[in-house]
Amino acid sequence: MKITFPHMGSTYIAIKALFDDLGVETVVPPKCSKKTLELGTKYAPELICLPLKINLGNYIESIERGADTIVITGSCGPCRFGYYSEVQREILKDLGYDAEIVVLEVPDGDIPEFYRRVGKVANTKNPIKIVKSLKGAMTVLKKLNEFEEKVLQQRPYEIQRGDVDQLYHGLLTKLGKSTGAREMIQHIDWATNRFHEIPMDRGREVLRVGIVGEIYTVIDDFSNLEIGKKLNDMGVAVHKSHTAGEWITDVVYYRSIGTSGEKHIWDAAAPYMKVGIGGHGRETIGNTVRYADQGYDGVIQVMPFTCMPEIVAMSTLPKVQEERDIPVLSLIIDEMTGEAGYLTRLEAYIDLLRNRREKNKQAMGS
Repeated sequence: MKITFPHMGSTYIAIKALFDDLGVETVVPPKCSKKTLELGTKYAPELICLPLKINLGNYIESIERGADTIVITGSCGPCRFGYYSEVQREILKDLGYDAEIVVLEVPDGDIPEFYRRVGKVANTKNPIKIVKSLKGAMTVLKKLNEFEEKVLQQRPYEIQRGDVDQLYHGLLTKLGKSTGAREMIQHIDWATNRFHEIPMDRGREVLRVGIVGEIYTVIDDFSNLEIGKKLNDMGVAVHKSHTAGEWITDVVYYRSIGTSGEKHIWDAAAPYMKVGIGGHGRETIGNTVRYADQGYDGVIQVMPFTCMPEIVAMSTLPKVQEERDIPVLSLIIDEMTGEAGYLTRLEAYIDLLRNRREKNKQAMGS
């Protein structure tokens, strides 16, 4: 058995750590590229959302490198993610690819059942080994998410441009060559310590922008055209509202005890959206409210074309923008999105935020 999985942001690193420690051979999908997207777009339904197309391209590239089993998570509710596996299974079958798709469905609070499903993929019934491997992978994911958050928050302050990128990309290279969680954690800890040595200009005036929207396009830099890096280069500190680690913790832990780690976000969204609408639509509203309360200069919503939950959220955001006094920019992304036009919209939005901050300063000084 050779397992592959989606290349969603840097989550592939933690997934590799999990299967390394379980003794299962993996085929890590190549870094998402124009070729990946073209493959997925060619064979996927035309109006399906962008993440499915990219994932499909991931699987085809991995199968051609020897993978025979695809592991993905499952979902339910009014979001098309819930039937990704069935659509992709039929497409791959029609293309003549003989690959098994294993879906790790959300365990509905039954953690032992979740462990059993992981053990089935890894061909082991040893609960200690499964729990230890899952714990190691989650530690990798949590530490890496924290490091990436630090990059997006601190890169605009670096004195020598490129220092942060050099450290970050060097870390990713080391992690890609590592085996197992223990070795990966050592590399992340080393890079985190080195980060504090990078010279920073803390007196530099930097805007703060929160990124909300559909979880895949928020997390995955290829699909969002590296929005975090682009904003950092414009002198903007960025905070992403979603991380893979938080999502997994919520699904596996909080829901098992009958609650949610996102309840505080739902509470913030309640004046505008009282119920879940699928995907992360309600979280988009709640996080926008929270960013406004925390004094952020602006919020950017990123979403795949035809994403129903985010379309509903987008129709609600103007009211949030007006009542919470925070400018919101919505960016819809698909395989036809051009980088030049995308960048122009970002630059115009950041100019608006700078002018707004300057006017507020003048008003407070008069």
